[in-house]
Amino acid sequence: MSNHLDRQQLTQTLADGAADLKLDLSERQKTKLIDFVTLLVKWNHAYNLTAVRDPAQMLTHHLLDSLAAIPAFIGAVSVLDVGSGGGLPGIVLAIWAQEAQPQMQISMIDTVAKKTAFLMQAKAELGLANVAVHTGRVEQLQVADHFDVITSRAFASLQDFVQWSGHLLAEGGRFIAMKGVIPHEEITQLPNGWKATRMEALTVPGLGAERHLIVVERQTQ
Repeated sequence: MSNHLDRQQLTQTLADGAADLKLDLSERQKTKLIDFVTLLVKWNHAYNLTAVRDPAQMLTHHLLDSLAAIPAFIGAVSVLDVGSGGGLPGIVLAIWAQEAQPQMQISMIDTVAKKTAFLMQAKAELGLANVAVHTGRVEQLQVADHFDVITSRAFASLQDFVQWSGHLLAEGGRFIAMKGVIPHEEITQLPNGWKATRMEALTVPGLGAERHLIVVERQTQ
């Protein structure tokens, strides 16, 4: 696969994919999303942010994959993306929210300093004032204000995800885990007091693979 960047072609694929997802993206949002792919390609050579090397595949496997989950985040005010890596879904969410939901703040955490260096660079170059970046383990993260949504994409098992970051979730908040096939076994192994309240199949334009969102919430007594 070539990793030559054809901006015009990528922009068209993004526009078609957004239309399929019924997402209304402005020209500015589209430009920033393509700028983000450009950054990913550039930094990926040295930092190994993703196994996907081809820009066209990055657009489908990463951007459209993250954009497909957007409806689940509507109304969230404070989001934490755990194991954010190359900024998925965090940076994509931040680009969308900047115009669509200006009140939303997105924090991202990763243990790998190279990855968080990339996230800081993306924040600066893309002008994302709604982004905060943390380096370290989520279990050790302490924040003044808890998050109403904590998300992850291909990060860990549901039980680990909930156990490691449950202390950061606000009262009435929810976890949104982005998964491939429905992880039935992981759902049955959720820690006591937690329940999968929603499972939603996502259709990602151009991606012939299963994708699901799993929403996990505290069980009310």
